[in-house]
Amino acid sequence: MKIIAITNQKGGVGKTTTTVNLSAALAGLGQRVLLVDLDPQASATSVLGLKEHSSGSTYQALIGARPARELILETRIPNLSAIPADLDMAGAEIEVARMDDHMLQLRKVLGDIREQNAFDFALLDCPPSLGILMSNALAAADEILVPIQCEYYALEGLGLLMEVTERIRASGANPGLSISGLLLTMYDSRTNLSPAVVKEVRDHFQEVVYDTVIPRTVRFAEAPSHGRTIHEHDPSGAGSTAYIALAKELLDRQKRGVSFTSGPNA
Repeated sequence: MKIIAITNQKGGVGKTTTTVNLSAALAGLGQRVLLVDLDPQASATSVLGLKEHSSGSTYQALIGARPARELILETRIPNLSAIPADLDMAGAEIEVARMDDHMLQLRKVLGDIREQNAFDFALLDCPPSLGILMSNALAAADEILVPIQCEYYALEGLGLLMEVTERIRASGANPGLSISGLLLTMYDSRTNLSPAVVKEVRDHFQEVVYDTVIPRTVRFAEAPSHGRTIHEHDPSGAGSTAYIALAKELLDRQKRGVSFTSGPNA
């Protein structure tokens, strides 16, 4: 099971949109996927329709109250399961911090699931912060995927995220952590800004950046309000097409063993 943390401490860049729709796209390609919601806002849980059916959350696994395998729920999407989040996750920032080996709690949780060999991928929907939940995600993940919006301050905070990633490696908590890639989101071809941002990011980070670019479309805002993925809401639209292309590109990178252990600043 390959564990990928989808993360950027900057909010509004498309983390949850990417986690949900990439998970669904991978599932549609026959991959067995587990989505782990680590965000107290529980947006991914809501889109997948699990809030009403959940009797627990990732929080309980993190504090050792329940085994993670008991918290896994099947979704309406074939091949896609999830461990939901709820508002209790906000308390994890304090409670997990008090525990011995607090950085490694999620790694232990996912290690138990990995041993079952029931999934090909686990995608972690991370909160927009650099707190305990984010640190646990980075310590547990094999790779990180960083969404970056195609706007003026696109690279704002990316250096700090890379610094935290390097600290996780250096601490010994996860020395093998690598970067799956940078994903450009919210691309608007009607403006001069989006193409300029894409060029700047590609010139600076080169092969670290995914070829796939996620377009800006109102369908992404509509889909969650209906409790749907973009593939369910607008299956032939540009958004769905882009995430399917991203899933295929990610699988190709996995097949070829492409990762960037030293990070984009190398």
